[in-house]
Amino acid sequence: MTGVLGSVQETVGSFTGQHVLAEMEGIDAALLNDEALLRDILTTALDQAGATVLDVTSKRFEPQGVTVLALLSESHASLHTYPEIGSVFVDVFTCGHRAKPEVAVRLLAEALRTPVVHAKTIRRGKDD
Repeated sequence: MTGVLGSVQETVGSFTGQHVLAEMEGIDAALLNDEALLRDILTTALDQAGATVLDVTSKRFEPQGVTVLALLSESHASLHTYPEIGSVFVDVFTCGHRAKPEVAVRLLAEALRTPVVHAKTIRRGKDD
């Protein structure tokens, strides 16, 4: 991020990041319908992966399903659950090099006790 302060230009961070997109399957439906638990699991995984969680919001749908969104200093993360089929979409994007989105996804999988994870990491921006 670059800002102008008087005539001095200040660089705050690098224009680089990692975006992990994952699908997890074989998860107990009760876990995927527990809004409070999912908020806690996501927040804990992000903290342990070095991300700075600024805010978390969520919505439980009827008859089932939960979406959890985390605003990070480094960018964002989200969960979108499908309890009826035991699956969840996961999206974790972090700018810079401090936070480790792949670690966050691994920790989420462990917390959800899923036997099946399909994940892809996309490198974004310019890696200096």
